[in-house]
Amino acid sequence: MDTGALLVILGKQGAGKGTQCVMLSRYYAIPHISSGDMLRSNVRQKTPLGLKAKQAMDAGELIPDEIVTEMIKARLLQDSALSTGFILDGFPRTALQAEALDEFISPNKLDAVINLDVPQATVIKRLASRRVCQDCQAVYSTSMPPKINWTCDVCGGEVVQRDDDTESSIIRRLELYDKETYPLIDYYTNANLLKNINGVGSTDAVLRRSIKAIDTALKLRYK
Repeated sequence: MDTGALLVILGKQGAGKGTQCVMLSRYYAIPHISSGDMLRSNVRQKTPLGLKAKQAMDAGELIPDEIVTEMIKARLLQDSALSTGFILDGFPRTALQAEALDEFISPNKLDAVINLDVPQATVIKRLASRRVCQDCQAVYSTSMPPKINWTCDVCGGEVVQRDDDTESSIIRRLELYDKETYPLIDYYTNANLLKNINGVGSTDAVLRRSIKAIDTALKLRYK
């Protein structure tokens, strides 16, 4: 059976994954599936998976692979995601998770893995200037603040700097990303799926680069 585009997007924090996922989701008419959003939703709703995740978070531990993998698997098996297509954001994060993903979408296969390549200095600058509404999570920056006195334009909530957006915290997160994700990049390079995209420039310019790479991959599917 034919399917919509099956995509994964990778990139450091601050590389613009969320923005690009929303735009690619609209362009290809496929759902944007964010593991971070799903995890927060499960924790808020106190689902069995959410309770397990919160227990790990409260203990200061990383969320175990099996919890995240089970959550994504359940999502992909609902709403016919495997037939309509998807773009995964935040999963997989390790080679083990990538192997699990291959297994539970089989006999389907990913069409492409987009890796947004942004220099570390640029990412640090972006994240250090980021400001977020405490209520609705709308994102601003010191160069593009809300219209009135750091009050959210959307809901009127207070716009603040996240605790983990200090430069020292950002550097620690980037080091962890490199440690976890470089093996994943090797995994998808060896599978001939990785598409390195220059993530510097306007959102529209980055989007055009991604679409070009994805369309080339989709053409190969039908050869």
